[in-house]
Parts: sequence; structure tokens; C-alpha cells
Amino acid sequence: MSAPSTPSPDPAEARKPRDSEIDVYGLTHTGSIRKQNQDHFLIASLAKQMIVHSTSLPDDAALPREPERLAFLAMVADGVGSGAGEEASRMAVQAISRYVARSTHTYYASDAADPERFTEMLQEAALECHAAVLEAAGQDARRSMATTLTLWIGMWPRSYLLQVGDSRCYIYWDGTLTQISRDQTMAQALVDQGVLTHTKAYSTRWAHVLASAIGGSQAAPVVTPFYQRWGLIGLLCSDGLTKHVPDERIAERLARMTSAKQVCEDLLQDALDGGGSDNITILAGRTVKQE
Repeated sequence: MSAPSTPSPDPAEARKPRDSEIDVYGLTHTGSIRKQNQDHFLIASLAKQMIVHSTSLPDDAALPREPERLAFLAMVADGVGSGAGEEASRMAVQAISRYVARSTHTYYASDAADPERFTEMLQEAALECHAAVLEAAGQDARRSMATTLTLWIGMWPRSYLLQVGDSRCYIYWDGTLTQISRDQTMAQALVDQGVLTHTKAYSTRWAHVLASAIGGSQAAPVVTPFYQRWGLIGLLCSDGLTKHVPDERIAERLARMTSAKQVCEDLLQDALDGGGSDNITILAGRTVKQE
């Protein structure tokens, strides 16, 4: 996938946001019909920390008061399979978190931070995670377990999206909503092949049949690099949201966003009002400059 059209970094806004300038929130809900929530999510920051054990310097010496943030990450995993989907999504979030933590420190420790190499690291992380879920499923031949995985990792001003499956990533900037991810479903594959039109494809039974999944018959991780800038809004979600809430409504909600918590709760209510037929997970984040 080629990089989407996203805002280029503004040299005048090159300063990395402080932790207090990041407004981010996530939630997950079982929905109105399902009895089990097989979605999992994570929001975290990776930091490089100096711990002072002893010093003769005065208390007000110019030492770092909080660890420097190396990266900020958010991810959604939507489990597939009766019962074991929850285990698959949990395993994916745990495994990818450990791998990304190691990879990010390697990225910053290198003489030259190489975006291509980091892209390869993310793809390797997804495939390692895929192998781990396959191994766990293989211990019981009767179990079917798989999961989507959508991961946003930001190392200001560059960001990377790792995508497997059909959980989505959007950005909202300057009044425009853009889907950064691309659904890895049979419906999308049929559209790409010219067999079905986009409109018809998403009313067929193939709309939510995954062509790629962690633990599935095939895992084809896609990494998309893009840039962040101040005021850009990011949204990650499972298809429990997008089954019931169209892009136009998502854009309206993000345009009127007052906080990450508020917009997640409002979108959740929209999904429940629309039927809530699946588990619903929503993560939203933005930078808010404090002068």
C-alpha cells in the first residue's frame, strides 16, 4: 500500500508534544447482542528514563523531572473464533507490545533511525505474533482462534500503522476524514479484482470475512508510514463501530470533539443505537498545545 495523503510536518511546529499535551482515551464494550467481549486494546508510551540514585546537586538543579518519551502507541485487536478469539486478541496485544518495546529502543539506539528497517521490524513483530497464536491453537485441534491487529506507533513527527485484518485507523485533519488502513477482507479483495463494486461488496456475506488475520490461514501485515502534526486526530476501532456508524457520522463526531473521552463515548452510543451487533472498541487521540 502506498502512503496515504497526510499532512507533512510543519517545521514551525517541530516540537514534540509533552505527555500533558496528548489527549487520548480508549474504551471497549460487549455490544447489545454478544455475551463475550473478544476485543482488546492498549494505549501506552515507551520512555527513556534516567533515575538519579544520589547527587550533591541542589533540589532545583536542571535535571529531567520525567522520563523522555520515545514513542506513543495504541492498538486494537478484535478476536475471531468461538470463545478462543478473546485469547487470540489478548495474546496479540501482549506479544506485539513486548516486541515493539524492544524494537523501539533498538531504533533509537542506532546511529541512523532507518524508517525502512523499523517497518521491517513491525512486520516481523506481526509474523512472530501470528506464529505464537498458531502454536497456541495447534495444541487443541478443535479450537479456531484468530484476531485482527491494528497498531499506531508515533515517534514524533513520524508515525507507523501496522495493519492485519479489518479493524480500522482513521485520521481527521483540516475537516477531512481519511481511512489510513485498508480492510483485509474478502469483500475488499473482490473490489480490488473488479469482481464487485464497492457499494455491492459491503452488502454481501464477504464483507466481514477476513482475508488476513493473526492466527488465520494467512497473515499479510501491512505497514504504512505517515506524519503527525499538532491538532491531527487519530481514531482506531474494531468493526463493531463501523458496521453501524458510517464514515460521515464519524467525521461529524470528530469535527465537534471536545475531548478524546467524550468522542469515544459518543461514538459508542452511536454504535449501540445502530444495533450494537458486535463488540465495540474505540480509541481516539489528539495533540493539544499548551502555550
